[in-house]
Amino acid sequence: MKILIDVPVVEPVLAQLREQTGLEMDCIEPPEEKTRELDPSRIREADVLFCTFPPSNFDVMTRLKWVQIASTGYTQLFGLDLPAKGIRATNGRGCFDTPIGEWCVAMMVNLVRNMRQMIRHQDGKVWDRSAVFQRELRGLTVGLWGYGGIGRETARLAKQLGMRVHVLTRSGQVAPREDSYTVPGTGDPKGILPDQVFAENQTREFLSGLDILVVGLPLTKATEGLIGEAELKALPRHAYVLNPARGPIIREAALLQALREQWIAGAALDTHYVYPLPPEHPLWSFPNVILTPHISGSSLSPHFQERLWDIFRSNIGRFQLGEPLLNALTTGQLNGQ
Repeated sequence: MKILIDVPVVEPVLAQLREQTGLEMDCIEPPEEKTRELDPSRIREADVLFCTFPPSNFDVMTRLKWVQIASTGYTQLFGLDLPAKGIRATNGRGCFDTPIGEWCVAMMVNLVRNMRQMIRHQDGKVWDRSAVFQRELRGLTVGLWGYGGIGRETARLAKQLGMRVHVLTRSGQVAPREDSYTVPGTGDPKGILPDQVFAENQTREFLSGLDILVVGLPLTKATEGLIGEAELKALPRHAYVLNPARGPIIREAALLQALREQWIAGAALDTHYVYPLPPEHPLWSFPNVILTPHISGSSLSPHFQERLWDIFRSNIGRFQLGEPLLNALTTGQLNGQ
């Protein structure tokens, strides 16, 4: 079995895998976070591909049986027809939960305390002790639209801060997570933290009771543009929106209108509609919006690579034994459903 590796290498783990498995592991350098053509002679015989983006000449890989991607999002696999080809796919779910959960808490504190304005006051040497700068998170209700790993770790942190946690899922239920990678001590693997869980047909009720909405859904055909004018208007005017998931889940025009007309109190956005966000984009100019350049997942942190290779190491063993893989993507997911 040949394994093709197109991600940054953690040398101790790679050496351990080579010694333990005896498998051929071909590492492509330098890895790049974009789709590009790879040397057909190096990729044609690969049985396993470990990458962020599959090569543009993916069809050359006729022996491929399994793809492990480094991201939680998996839109880069759409159109490859993996299920029909009998190719299994797994993602990096769980690697990002800790940093994105921390990003969500940081954004909640910053928005609720209006830290942006306090920093502007500091720059202008303004002494202002208004009540708007003295609010608390304790007792507020955070709503998690989607309850995957990111939602579960955000829920754990929110509960520690004394917040109420509401969750919206398709079924209106939260189940234990099995065969999913989780950093020990994080998240909600048993699904016991939410104070209330809502189903899709209760979306308005869910939104109307929130102080903070966190978008935690993958981008699929079903979720693109899912949050529009009606959903943003259903939020209380004092509510904030956090989007560490994918920009297009929220309709851009509706979000801009919500901010201009103050349907919501503000937003924190880590994922965007254009990369990089151009300087003329109106989102830069709102005083109640925090923009970060898609770094909430902290993929340049050494912890990210350690966790990603932990998933891969576990899955190599499972793959060889014919066991279920961690973070396996379903046929529906790979078809964008």
